[in-house]
Amino acid sequence: MFSETTKKTGCIEVICGSMFSGKTEELIRRLKRAQFAKQKIATFKPTIDKRYSDLDVVSHDSHSISCTPIKTPARMLQIDPDVQVVGIDEAQFFDESIIEVCQELANRGVRVIVAGLDTDYMGKPFGPIPGLLAIAEDVQKVHAICVRCGALANHSHRLSESKKLVVLGEKDIYEPLCRDCYNKALAEDRGE
Repeated sequence: MFSETTKKTGCIEVICGSMFSGKTEELIRRLKRAQFAKQKIATFKPTIDKRYSDLDVVSHDSHSISCTPIKTPARMLQIDPDVQVVGIDEAQFFDESIIEVCQELANRGVRVIVAGLDTDYMGKPFGPIPGLLAIAEDVQKVHAICVRCGALANHSHRLSESKKLVVLGEKDIYEPLCRDCYNKALAEDRGE
């Protein structure tokens, strides 16, 4: 617990990487450590993410933590003033306003921990993540293992033919690939 003489120092931490790289697992680990230290936390995710649970952030290996699903980032500004740590999962699904919301929370003295995909299935920077990376005090890029060759994977290759930017799914729709295998897979997808 902070005393009246302890200065609250806010910051933004971003955990990014491909599908199956452990982003959510790392977010949950950091939030549970904060809880163990008796810090008050608030956790959020976009309402669109209902893959495992409506009211929990859940990692691929079934670890979870309670959360509040929200439609817009502005909702996070309504947290209790005693909240010391805010966790945000699947940040790539929010609009660019999440950048200012994270700034505002950090300026209030809140530790903000954000997890999200840094690139989409086409290998392009995804939504607000590049902006969050630019303003973060701490960035951790996590990697999956390429399912084709075993190298470090940093791409999320989509197995379905959908061209929609947002397609929620798991191993039935996405596979983690290294750069070389991803480029080969894209060539195969184009029939080359």
